[in-house]
Amino acid sequence: MLGLLWPRLPPAGVLFLLPLLPLLLLPATPSPHRATYKPVIVVHGLFDSSYSFRHLLEYINQTHPGTVVTVLDLFDGRESLRPLWEQVQGFREAVAPIMAKAPEGVHLICYSQGGLVCRALLSVMDDHNVDSFISLSSPQMGQYGDTDYLKWLFPTSMRSNLYRICYSPWGQEFSICNYWHDPHHDDLYLNASSFLALINGERDHPNATAWRKNFLRVGHLVLIGGPDDGVITPWQSSFFGFYDANETVLEMEEQLVYLRDSFGLKTLLARGAIVRCPMTGIPHTAWHSNRTLYEDCIEPWLS
Repeated sequence: MLGLLWPRLPPAGVLFLLPLLPLLLLPATPSPHRATYKPVIVVHGLFDSSYSFRHLLEYINQTHPGTVVTVLDLFDGRESLRPLWEQVQGFREAVAPIMAKAPEGVHLICYSQGGLVCRALLSVMDDHNVDSFISLSSPQMGQYGDTDYLKWLFPTSMRSNLYRICYSPWGQEFSICNYWHDPHHDDLYLNASSFLALINGERDHPNATAWRKNFLRVGHLVLIGGPDDGVITPWQSSFFGFYDANETVLEMEEQLVYLRDSFGLKTLLARGAIVRCPMTGIPHTAWHSNRTLYEDCIEPWLS
């Protein structure tokens, strides 16, 4: 005798889940996107190369994973003695494509002499999109001091007579002479300086208005330096301070380039765009490898 075939009923637990089945079949909620950061461009200083910034690159990768960081490998070593306008042109050709691919903007971290190269870039590029320009121990108002670099380059000259070389056409072929600023020979500096006096707006030239407008496109100007640097002289030059004729340091707000707002410093300060971050205990060659400095003065501006 054939028995009747009854359908097998699912377990009670499965029956309980049946009303929830439509919810279970809904697509998963996408996980939040990881924060994306603006690209970072790094420009080295005198006698440096991209290798010097391996620690900085590590810090950025740890705190801002996924950030595209480009340490520009141009004018390394002795090539960094090339005239600064030549370097500006080379770096301009390198940064322009990076900026073009970053519609939200980029950040510049520029060390020592590289800070002057970057400031010139911000002046001459009318389409730059720099959010934060981080000037890392850079002689923004010039250099006037006997350093090991100078002794190697000009072994028979001291700072008191180096103007005889630097303020000559031959001397202006060396990058360091492009920002040599002798406070005792201001007239010679203004007439002979083919770089610093121009980007500072201290000497009239046809591009002064356009350069000032371009420079003011920057979002933030972050100035970093300190009294234990040992190379930048005076160290306040990293903050746009400099010597007067008596070698008394006048701070940025006392400088003529600020009072006249010749290239936009006063305007930037008025809109709260200038950040000053002095740090003690850091020698010149350690600015880009000091973790505390990175966390306090650089990381907050890498949006």
